[in-house]
Amino acid sequence: MFSLFSQWYKRKFSDPNAVTLLVILLCAFLFVFFFNNLLMPVFVAIAIAFLLDLPVFQLINFGLSRVLSVSIVVTAFIGISLVGILGLMPVIWQQSSNLLQEVPQMMSQGQTYLLTLPEQYPDLINVEQIETLISAVNEKLIEWGQLALRASLNSISDIVALLIYLILVPLMVFFFLKDKKDLISSVTAFLPKERVMATQVGDEMYQQIMNYIRGKVIEILIVGTASTIAFIVLGLNYAVLLGVLVGLSVLVPYVGATIVTFPVLLVALFQFGTGSEFGYVMLAYGIIQAIDGNIIVPLLFSEAVNLHPVTIIISVILFGGLWGFWGVFFAIPLATLVKAVLNAWPSHNELTEQEEC
Repeated sequence: MFSLFSQWYKRKFSDPNAVTLLVILLCAFLFVFFFNNLLMPVFVAIAIAFLLDLPVFQLINFGLSRVLSVSIVVTAFIGISLVGILGLMPVIWQQSSNLLQEVPQMMSQGQTYLLTLPEQYPDLINVEQIETLISAVNEKLIEWGQLALRASLNSISDIVALLIYLILVPLMVFFFLKDKKDLISSVTAFLPKERVMATQVGDEMYQQIMNYIRGKVIEILIVGTASTIAFIVLGLNYAVLLGVLVGLSVLVPYVGATIVTFPVLLVALFQFGTGSEFGYVMLAYGIIQAIDGNIIVPLLFSEAVNLHPVTIIISVILFGGLWGFWGVFFAIPLATLVKAVLNAWPSHNELTEQEEC
């Protein structure tokens, strides 16, 4: 047993570059795992800096200085973000409040409909089954209401933290973009010299993450805007709220689209019944999802999403469980990182060729 382990260790870790890569990945994982809550504003700023790096680079190519380019891009980003937030948040808040007020009425209509099922299908459904189902749903709604109340009470401290983030994050984004080379040099100065493999994986992942963040933001905007317009044209209630939810659902591949289907379906069902309007809403929603999955995603992530769907779902579950929202957001790049490491890791044949040389 020890001999087998020794042979495996020599085969996989005889290259110093492989050991360096393993140590860097292990230290980075432990650092993020233990300090992710404290350093969340830093991670947010890094993600935004990845998003804004391309327009900064393009302005520099036009002949502007890096400081001026960064200032223009960051100012434009803050302005567009404020306009979007101030324009959408009041509408989303109002529609969310209206939807919550209509939930009891929807529940009452749903219960009335369910109680008619035993009369329509006496051989399949009885009254006791329906009453048990209604009781279970009511208990779950009470539980969710208590969780929402606790979350609202705890949100006071979160609001204070958010105000701090609104100041710190733009500042960090500015300095990350302005002093990009100096910051990278200061970090690499602490790394071992034998890091060829780590540099290879790092360069590949830098491009992958940069393309992924930009692509994901573009996908959210396209899907969210298209869904909102379609819902407004079809006269669906809470069109903006549901459109935003559909746009944000693309953050979680496969799972997000499945989850957000339920609120769209329920709102359309209670508003239109099972008539043709309901069919038009679900048809439009299905077309948007089909275009997203078969056209938008392949165009935006032709290189980044070269992963099996099962691999993506497992990555979402694993990294989401470790780091919450940002683990879900970066699930695909992190899975790609694992794949890049496995591809870059020297195989037995490569090590044999190196020894013969």
